[in-house]
Amino acid sequence: MEQLNNEVRPQQRRKHITPWAWVPSLYFAEGIPYVTVMTITVIMYKKLGISNADIAFYTGWLYLPWVIKPIWSPIVDLFKSKRWWIIVMQSVIAIAFAGIAFSIPVPYFFQITLAFAWLLAFSSATHDIAADGFYMLGLSEADQSRFVGIRSTFYRAATVFGQGLLVILAGLIEKRTGDIKFSWVVTFAVLAVFFLIFAFYHGKLLPVPAKDESREERRTFKQLMQEFFGTFVSFFKKKGILPAMLFLLTFRLPEAFVVKMINPFLLDPVEVGGLGLATAQVGLVYGTYGIIGLTLGGILGGLAVSKGGLKKWLWPMLGSLIIPCLVYVYLAYAQPTSMAIISFCIVLDQFGYGFGFTAYMLFMMYFSQGKSQTAHYAICTGFMALSMMLPGMVAGYIQEAMGYLNFFWFVISTSLFAVVGTLLIKVDPKYGVAEDESK
Repeated sequence: MEQLNNEVRPQQRRKHITPWAWVPSLYFAEGIPYVTVMTITVIMYKKLGISNADIAFYTGWLYLPWVIKPIWSPIVDLFKSKRWWIIVMQSVIAIAFAGIAFSIPVPYFFQITLAFAWLLAFSSATHDIAADGFYMLGLSEADQSRFVGIRSTFYRAATVFGQGLLVILAGLIEKRTGDIKFSWVVTFAVLAVFFLIFAFYHGKLLPVPAKDESREERRTFKQLMQEFFGTFVSFFKKKGILPAMLFLLTFRLPEAFVVKMINPFLLDPVEVGGLGLATAQVGLVYGTYGIIGLTLGGILGGLAVSKGGLKKWLWPMLGSLIIPCLVYVYLAYAQPTSMAIISFCIVLDQFGYGFGFTAYMLFMMYFSQGKSQTAHYAICTGFMALSMMLPGMVAGYIQEAMGYLNFFWFVISTSLFAVVGTLLIKVDPKYGVAEDESK
């Protein structure tokens, strides 16, 4: 069998497989589990009667695999190929989706589905490590640059598919059958089938790069550990590390509190301070219109920084994260019934978030410059996940204690921490400016 494998692999390597056959599908598959863990589970638990406090706390913990993702990335590098990890993780993700689907109708569904959600989160984070590594191994440097926009587009499309179309599907089934549990069983069963197809498809269509399969080029466990601990030490020795950590943990603080409560707020009845939207309406307003606004904001943010640089746009982008949060104060106070007004407010908030988040992403790239840039950037993404995890875990308790209107005022007050974090960092005025603009 080993001889057969050795004979087949060179043939696979010689066969050119166009990146269009696997880059879009790989990053579409990367986005779906993440949006499921972070958003779809929140909507599902809300519809199944779980309290806001429990939803925020327990789903907030699901950020943890992305927080500690850099810790087990050496394992993916040391054992097997990135290609192997991708296919296996997509299969495990399918099992996790199926486990959630079959657990929804049973007693103690909350505990059981959370256990499968943990499996889903760890599998998804591991898949991210393998997919991003494979992207660099499977493409030339020119193709890596050429397809970076394609991968981002399809990752964003997965967000629309998850937060939008799947939630709309659950809502339509709920409306037609009147059975909330059944609507989510079908939704997660669909996801399970999707990932079985992804695993089979990528098993056939992913290329077999020589660097990914070559065992002799792999480092020993001792070498990996030395490199791993070395990168952490060098990261925390960087100049300006404390202001940078404060910035990474606070810049998105208002949005970190809001994001866990948006869907419960939209779904809760008017009598308890919510807007009383149906499941399908939430999928359309937040999961579709909102994502379009988020994408447009991100595009405009990138264009703005390329003209003026990160330093020039840092404060306007912080403002674009904070000020749009006021729309939730308005929505909680006025409780409008017009879908046009609600949609406009959600799009405005998400557009501002997309525009402002550009500064956060670029600062991570800026701070990671130098030796071990890739590893240092991965550590920054761990802080990014932590900045969303900790506020999200307590958001439900705060909201239940204060009510929606006071909660959203509280969110605005937390922007003071973001202002302090932004004041303390230093950025090269030329960083981010397009080359022809900087001359």
